[in-house]
Amino acid sequence: MESMIVAFGVLGLVIFFLGIGVWVFAGLMLVGTVGLALFMDMPAHRIGTILAPLVIRSSTAWELSAIPMFIWMGEIILRTDVSTRLFRGLSPLTYHLPGRMLHTNIFGSAVFAAICGSSAATTVTVGKITIPELRRRGYSSALTYGSLAGAGSLGLLIPPSIMMIVYGVLAEVSISRLFAAGLIPGLMIAGIYSAYVIIISLFKPDVAPADITAPSFREMLVGIANLAPIGILISVVLGAIYSGLATPSETAAIGVAATLIYAGCTWQLSWRTFIDSLMASVHTSCMIAAIMISASFMSTAMGFMHVPHNIATAIDGLQLSPYQLIFILVLFYLLLGMFLEGISMMVMSLPITLPLIVAAGFDPIWFGIFLILMAELAQITPPVGFNLFILQDLTKTPIGRIILACVPFFALMCLGVALITVFPEIVLWLPDYLFQR
Repeated sequence: MESMIVAFGVLGLVIFFLGIGVWVFAGLMLVGTVGLALFMDMPAHRIGTILAPLVIRSSTAWELSAIPMFIWMGEIILRTDVSTRLFRGLSPLTYHLPGRMLHTNIFGSAVFAAICGSSAATTVTVGKITIPELRRRGYSSALTYGSLAGAGSLGLLIPPSIMMIVYGVLAEVSISRLFAAGLIPGLMIAGIYSAYVIIISLFKPDVAPADITAPSFREMLVGIANLAPIGILISVVLGAIYSGLATPSETAAIGVAATLIYAGCTWQLSWRTFIDSLMASVHTSCMIAAIMISASFMSTAMGFMHVPHNIATAIDGLQLSPYQLIFILVLFYLLLGMFLEGISMMVMSLPITLPLIVAAGFDPIWFGIFLILMAELAQITPPVGFNLFILQDLTKTPIGRIILACVPFFALMCLGVALITVFPEIVLWLPDYLFQR
């Protein structure tokens, strides 16, 4: 009984601090500090001796060096013509697909995710280009907003993904294997979205009005040429990882160098662009590091209070089958996703959920992809779905309309979660093939 009081007390502290609007970093630190003082009667100096080494250990792992580098790469790309080239390249190539330019939202987000690693950056960048064009040509606003919100979240799943790096460090699994594991599920989700757009367009042709003239063969060749810089950057990053020539951290540095070279050769690299992109990457990287430090402290505090062990014991006592456990975790993460963004949701829950998953016989690599898919669902889940707010800001559309537009794509991503659960080979085949155990 006492252990359950502690568990519910910690949960109550989390809800209270985050509910009153305290920053995630400060909220997690407060939960750990108040929990140790209240439930363990631990003095302040003892709490300090626990916190000090955690700050060093949680923020200095070599694998984490890839995070600021990938973020910097994305910030440089945001300030070049890569996104406009992406749209110009995909537009003629999607003409003959039912749904036409709606597919630029999906394919554009999938391609941009492979050189960015951030859901928010993918949604903003692709949305700034596609939304005005699709509006001007009379495309369905619901499909425009929904496909962009859903596909924009692929920035978390298609490698290189910042969230994969964080998970790999916390779960102590290979980041290279995680990158490989996310590729097929990411393409599968993009394919499911595209198939949905095709089906809707076949039944309701007015959602995607036909352009006056079909693109010529020359225009299609020009479109392919526009995609060349993006293809080169993707090949450099993913090729270095999957070939084994470089670690993810080394590959991130190679990606930054390749992006700087491209920006310089195309006369798009100014001193202002360099400084602005660097400062933006420092800001985002510090935010992620602060969350990881505070989450590590809260996780350690919960360990002192035996919260993970007690919850695991309680769930184990329910004698759940593996699929029942996954169903419970889906509901749990959907609830968390209503209030937290992906990285916060992951680092807070991992000390509790990872031991349960491993004990149930699931592969930790598979669970990493499952967890990222749940974080993607959080991106389009009200009231704190980041992609929803990004779209509201881009389109000046009421949030209710955007939420309704995202409902079908939320359901389609849930279908993707079900598919990787029933067929885990979707996740595990490529890493097992590339990195033989």
